[in-house]
Amino acid sequence: MKITWLGHSGFRIEIEKAVLLVDPWLTGNPMFPEDRTAEAIAGATHILLTHGHGDHAANAARISRDTGTPIVCIHELSEIFAADGLTTLGFGKGGTVTLDGARVTLVNACHSSSIDYKGGAPLQAGSEGGFMIAGEGHTIYVSGDTTIMADMGWMGRYFAPDIGILCAGGHYTMDMKMAAWAAREYFDFKIVIPCHYKTFPLLAQSADDLKAGLPGVDVIEPEVLVPITA
Repeated sequence: MKITWLGHSGFRIEIEKAVLLVDPWLTGNPMFPEDRTAEAIAGATHILLTHGHGDHAANAARISRDTGTPIVCIHELSEIFAADGLTTLGFGKGGTVTLDGARVTLVNACHSSSIDYKGGAPLQAGSEGGFMIAGEGHTIYVSGDTTIMADMGWMGRYFAPDIGILCAGGHYTMDMKMAAWAAREYFDFKIVIPCHYKTFPLLAQSADDLKAGLPGVDVIEPEVLVPITA
C-alpha cells in the first residue's frame, strides 16, 4: 500500500487494486508542482471527495472528464457533478462502497460544504465527511476538514484504524495540538500523517506540536509526491 501526498489535503492512495485520488486539488495548489499532474493522476480508478470546497474539489470535474475516473462522494455533491455529465457514485454517511477491493465508508466530520469555485454565491453541496478506507490489512482514517467531535469515539472503536490522515493546520480545522489530543483520546494509530497545513501562511507550517503530543506514534510529515509505504 502506498500513500502519496499531493499537497494540502490531496492524497493518492494505492490500496488493493484501487488508486484513489482523495481531494485532488492540483491547479493553483501552492504545494503541488503542476507540471507533475500526469504523474499524480496516472492509473487513478476513483476520485474521493470529502466535501465541495474549492481547495478539495475544484479539479475533480476536470480530472474525471479527462480520465473517465468516477467521482465518489456524498449523494448531494455527486448529483451536482452528475448534472455536468460526469460519472459519479454517491452514497451517505454510514454507507460503504467497494472500490477495486478497497472498502470505503463515508463517516462524519464537523465543518461545512459548498461549491465556492464556480463564481457567484456558494452552492450548497450536501454535508462534509471523512472516509474509512480498508484494505491490505490496514484501515486508514481520512478525517476530511473537521474539528474534534464526539463521533471520533465510536469511529475509533468500531473501525479501529491504524493509520490517520488528519487535518491539522488550524484556522479552518483543528490544529496540531487538537489533532494530537483527538488521536490520543479516540484512536490507537500506529501512523499519523498531517495535512491541510503549510499551504498558506495562516496555517501551521510544521507538525512539531503533533509529534510532541503523540509519543510512540510514527508521525510522518509527508513530502509532496514522495510515497509512504505501509
